Amino acid sequence: MSRSNQTFRPPRVEPPRCFKAILCTGSLVRMFPLAWRPLMPMALKSSSKIMRRTRGLGFKVTLMTSASPLGLAVKYMMRESGVPDYEIPYHTDIMEKFNGIDLEAAGKVAGNGFYYLMGDIARLHSAVISYARDFMIDRGFTYCIPPFMIRSNVVTGVMSFDEMDAMMYKIEGEDLYLIGTSEHSMIGKFIDTLLPEEQLPQTLTSYSPCFRKEKGAHGIEERGVYRIHQFEKQEMIVVCEPEESKEWYDKLWKNTVDLFRSMDIPVRTLECCSGDLADLKVKSVDVEAWSPRQQKYFEVGSCSNLGDAQARRLGIRIKGENGSYFAHTLNNTVVAPPRMLIAFLENNLQADGSVRIPEVLQPYMGGNKEITPKNK
Repeated sequence: MSRSNQTFRPPRVEPPRCFKAILCTGSLVRMFPLAWRPLMPMALKSSSKIMRRTRGLGFKVTLMTSASPLGLAVKYMMRESGVPDYEIPYHTDIMEKFNGIDLEAAGKVAGNGFYYLMGDIARLHSAVISYARDFMIDRGFTYCIPPFMIRSNVVTGVMSFDEMDAMMYKIEGEDLYLIGTSEHSMIGKFIDTLLPEEQLPQTLTSYSPCFRKEKGAHGIEERGVYRIHQFEKQEMIVVCEPEESKEWYDKLWKNTVDLFRSMDIPVRTLECCSGDLADLKVKSVDVEAWSPRQQKYFEVGSCSNLGDAQARRLGIRIKGENGSYFAHTLNNTVVAPPRMLIAFLENNLQADGSVRIPEVLQPYMGGNKEITPKNK
């Protein structure tokens, strides 16, 4: 049988709590949440179906999604995923072969949830950030390095108190918080502003370190650099006209998908049900990368449309011919290493233990086409 005629069956994954997914004979039957917001996937007639087609590497992937009067949440398969015929070690084991990580020393210096990246792995980390920066500049975004601390009025303008308490570190004796993601200070840039219509949309891409408490207990799959207190991130944000936010939402998450695919990392998107949305969000989609070691996808980024919720809290308005009105704000992760390095290393690891460097990253890695382990 030719590859183009093969039937593709996506790996079984655990669905979010707000719906159940059942795979059967090529169709995807879903139970849906009881509530949705205006921009969430809307109700359709119970007899209707939606077909999503995407092209993989040489063959088509078709997902049939049964609609429901209760709402809709759809997974999109973006490209081929697979499992090589050789073992894929845990990501820290791969890094250690390159003398690329020292968790023990980091634990002595700062405690759990921190790391030292070394050598080729540290260089790869920086290469991904630099490539992501240039990727977004080439797509018309303005590059920005924002403040890494923000005041409390900005914090409460961009997120809920519960989110703030779970995520952010406060500077003792100061009205300052370390940012958990640069979108907070980027959206805060427009606090109490009246933007002329002709200056919209505002499209920015930013680099920053990020700091998070990560409260709560997590499983063994989150050891290493999966869930940590400090990481670096390339972000994108948009401030736009209300009627344009739906279009920008799709543009933003597609940027991340295109970036990962350019580095030969299989990805998919998972649209969040209303029951899984954080406060203030109107619509949100996770970008998930394929882990051949675990044979499942895991989150590497998130795209959100906040509607006018942040704009109302922060006083971000648009000056129109007939008066002023609130803008819409959106944000999306471009790339956030070192977590994304898990997907990169697993999907580019070769049988001899070396790691292939995709063509787009080679200029940022001194022209090298692969990196080789220091310890066999």
